[in-house]
Amino acid sequence: MGLAMRPRHVALFVAVMAIWGLNFVVAKIGLEQLPPLLMIALRWGLVAVMLLPFVKPPRGRWRQVMLVSVTLGFVHFALMFTGLRDIDASTAAIAIQLQVPFAALLSAVVFKDAIGWRRALGLAIAFAGVALIAGEPRLDGHYLALAMVIAAACIWSVANIQIKLMGDVDGLTLIAWIGVFSTPQIALGSYLLEDGQMAALAAADWRAWASVAYQAVFVVGIGYGAWYWLLKRYAVNQVMPFMLLMPVFGVASGVAFLDEPMTLALLGGAALTILGVGIILVRRPKLVAPEAERV
Repeated sequence: MGLAMRPRHVALFVAVMAIWGLNFVVAKIGLEQLPPLLMIALRWGLVAVMLLPFVKPPRGRWRQVMLVSVTLGFVHFALMFTGLRDIDASTAAIAIQLQVPFAALLSAVVFKDAIGWRRALGLAIAFAGVALIAGEPRLDGHYLALAMVIAAACIWSVANIQIKLMGDVDGLTLIAWIGVFSTPQIALGSYLLEDGQMAALAAADWRAWASVAYQAVFVVGIGYGAWYWLLKRYAVNQVMPFMLLMPVFGVASGVAFLDEPMTLALLGGAALTILGVGIILVRRPKLVAPEAERV
């Protein structure tokens, strides 16, 4: 049984979820001016510069960290941000929660972890929630973008398994070195797949640079710094339910700051997805590696 959680620590957990939930809006604002891969490269580069002086090399795990940098650092974020560019922040904040059901399915394959009827119900409810949102008129013509976000959730579950197979690993060390390895990969991807990078950088105003800075400083530096500090003090089953607040803040910030429409389908889909994910996390909270970046 975990320790009783102090009120100020509860407040800190909620604040971290608010920082991560708001990131969907902040990233979308940056994507209005910067190509997705270029923005990810800037984000990871800043993360590496910011964290590298404070972490140790992952000795004995170089190959594993390099592989995670491909799946999580490159492929996941490339799909996520490319999809986010063309759909609502609210929709993306909900759809990306499918990473937990995907992790449950992959865990069943890799670790022979029986799903059971309760988690199977959670899986069905979560996918039904996203399917409900997919039927919204706002997504007309943007189904590929939604599919990219869902694919990003699937790739995240692969990275989650990779990290769990690494065993005990310091979260900030992992993120720092993912930044080191991912930055050149994504920069090369931007060079090969995108156009107008230099023009975009020259024309970018303070909002684009603030978006990159928020993702590195607030999401990673402050958000993950606080997250890992709290993880050392509380059991996983006490911590993981707070993750259910992230899509709530994501939807609320999309409505509040981007004037995204709040519809019954969106609310219903969000409620179903969060309920389904909640059932999975309650049944098996250790399914998700706390070190895996989520936004």
